[in-house]
Amino acid sequence: MRNRPDPSTDVEADDEPATCPYCESSNTEREHPKGPSLCRSMHFCHDCGEVFEAFG
Repeated sequence: MRNRPDPSTDVEADDEPATCPYCESSNTEREHPKGPSLCRSMHFCHDCGEVFEAFG
């Protein structure tokens, strides 16, 4: 087996908040490091209370 890190478990990301697609607020928090695929993550908007996926 190769000795490479698994990219699906990498939780390193920039601290820049994602913009909420519902209310356009940047008062968001990343809830989960990954979503249904490696390029998506789950976020929560503190202003409107919606959960959304962000691409990154």
